[in-house]
Parts: sequence; structure tokens; C-alpha cells
Amino acid sequence: MHKYEIMYIVRPDLEAEATEAVIESFNNTLETQGATVEKTDKWGLRELAYDIQKHSKGYYVVLNVEAPGAAIDEFTRLARISEDIIRFITIRDDE
Repeated sequence: MHKYEIMYIVRPDLEAEATEAVIESFNNTLETQGATVEKTDKWGLRELAYDIQKHSKGYYVVLNVEAPGAAIDEFTRLARISEDIIRFITIRDDE
């Protein structure tokens, strides 16, 4: 298993409970695929450098995980089809 840093941006027009549900859902997806979520850092609502899908703000979340490749692939698949995530990036963080 490798260490990864995942950053994603949740749509700003969701209610606070819905935003928390999205974060919890993606954490659970990673954990059911055999990953360990070491840290969930919620940066909160921030201004975007440029509009993404007609949004000028977004709710930033950063995850530090230790996961097999299959878990990252499943996260990527779900993030691409989710309407609640407007942008994401996954970086392998092995030293």
C-alpha cells in the first residue's frame, strides 16, 4: 500500500449536512476498499482562482490516506461521476 494525498472541492451550494454527508461517503468508500484514512482536513469554503462549473467558491477537503491502488481507482471513478465534487486531484506521497 502507498500513501496518497487527495484534495477535492465540494460544490458550495450544498447545505452543511449534505457537505458532511459527501465527505463521510467518500471516506467510507475508501475504507471499504481497504484504505486507511489517516487525516481528514476540512479547509472550508474558499474562493476559487477561476470559475469551475459556474461556481466561484468551493468547499475544500484534503485527505491523507494509505491505500491500495484499487481503492484510489474506485475513489477516482466515483469522484468523476459525482455531481457534488467539482474538482479533485490525487497525489502519491511516498517518501
